[in-house]
Amino acid sequence: MSKGRAEAAAGAPGILLKYLQEQNRPYSAQDVFGNLQREHGLGKAAVVKALEQLAQQGKIKEKVYGKQKIYFADQDQFDMVSDADLQGLDAKIVALTAKVQSLQQSCRHMEAELKELTSALTTPEMQKEIQELKKECAGYTERLQNIKAATNHVTPEEKEQATELFDAILEGYPRSKKQFFVSAALPPWLRAFVGPVSFSSPSGPQEEVGIETDEDHKVTLPDP
Repeated sequence: MSKGRAEAAAGAPGILLKYLQEQNRPYSAQDVFGNLQREHGLGKAAVVKALEQLAQQGKIKEKVYGKQKIYFADQDQFDMVSDADLQGLDAKIVALTAKVQSLQQSCRHMEAELKELTSALTTPEMQKEIQELKKECAGYTERLQNIKAATNHVTPEEKEQATELFDAILEGYPRSKKQFFVSAALPPWLRAFVGPVSFSSPSGPQEEVGIETDEDHKVTLPDP
């Protein structure tokens, strides 16, 4: 046993007697050890030995419940408490309990407020955010003014014409693509005789001429 542990064990009876008198409630040896071990560095064997020694000396009381022993202060050393005193103590307990609950609620409110303030932007961060937003708005305003000042706007009629032309080209594109592959692969003197002949699979002329297709680049056209 180390010197510090030996000194703690030697002073254990006085420490435990004072503790039981102040608390004035029953404890097992395990309870006393758990409550005082960190503060006083007492080992469990020293606690058990000191409690048994105090009980044998009549300084504390010992009760056996099954396999467990309970220790508590000798009640004869305390003054008798009247019913009025007990009622006063009960009222004091109720008042203190209400005060504790009120303080706990106040603490929760302050913790919530602190969390909100901690997550909020600081004044310098807010000023920087405002400047960035003003700069972004100025850019949008300038862009809008440039659009309004432009003279080459597309009229609704021009837009409709362009849409119709696009749809027409898109509708005839598959057929024109096949005809192009055939014409590109034939010599000029033979094209007049072949005419708009198309093949179900133009990969032959395509590979010979070296033409890349939509399929080669995974291009999918929208439905006309």
